[in-house]
Amino acid sequence: MPNTMIDYHNGIYAFDAGYVRPLLAAIHLIESEGRAAFVDTANFEVMPQALAALAARGLGPESVDYVILTHIHLDHAGGAGVMMEAFPNAKLVVHPRGARHMIEPSKLMAGVEGVYGQERARRMYGKLIPIAAERIIEAHDNTVLKLGSRELLCIDAPGHARHHIAIVDRQTSGIFTGDTFGISYRELDVSGRPLIFPSSTPIQFDPDEMRTSILRILSFNPEAVYLTHFSRLAPPAELGRKVLGLLDQYVAIALAASEDEDKTARIRENLTTLLLKKAHAHGCRLSDAEILDIWHLDLELNAQGLAYWLEVQETA
Repeated sequence: MPNTMIDYHNGIYAFDAGYVRPLLAAIHLIESEGRAAFVDTANFEVMPQALAALAARGLGPESVDYVILTHIHLDHAGGAGVMMEAFPNAKLVVHPRGARHMIEPSKLMAGVEGVYGQERARRMYGKLIPIAAERIIEAHDNTVLKLGSRELLCIDAPGHARHHIAIVDRQTSGIFTGDTFGISYRELDVSGRPLIFPSSTPIQFDPDEMRTSILRILSFNPEAVYLTHFSRLAPPAELGRKVLGLLDQYVAIALAASEDEDKTARIRENLTTLLLKKAHAHGCRLSDAEILDIWHLDLELNAQGLAYWLEVQETA
């Protein structure tokens, strides 16, 4: 697993969480005047990388003021408990809808077991550690965090999930977008150009809310966006337009499967066709098998999310 910290030369750093496979989940470290914040946490195995990132900046566990969760899906929040145990001065920052699940994570774990199965979920996420309520900051829309001389603005960013925030770093005009702005794996870059796709994972995907959130993110005219999957993309404006166009195609794929007995399978098949078509048009030189190996989990979860959304539409 690559363990090199990426220095963006603006007080923002990224490192590979080592979650599932290399270059799948990035954790971001923000530093200002000797104070630090982490954005997202991957899973319970994160601490060696997190401590190494702090040490590389000459910082220790006591320097961490915030552990910020863009949302509480466990590839983003599964390591929150171990981080909060290790960082005595830190506050956990999370959407108000997610706070109770960090205090008492049993329902959160049960939901993940429903998606992955109990054995796989336990292997991936271990035992979730509850976090004391007094150490949690509920990040309502427009909550401002002070980190050294920086201001971090938390904005509501639903679409991928109702408990999702994005974090605007006012010093750099960069925005940490979690999964709302999409996912983009570096293996599919061509001559520095990224390939980006929306993330429609279950069970709270809402394309209308995602569109609104992406447009709001772009309204800040960000210098860059920092995705959890995988890190910094710039400039964001054209990428945002591509995500919005693909979002329309996701909806069309879901609606086209409305009469199928196995909606998820049909949606997954058509998402696969869309991914490969876009990858070939992008100039990607990986084989189809290599592309699908990178994207197989996302294709499955995105299909499940679209099928669930379709069922909600049909029963509304």
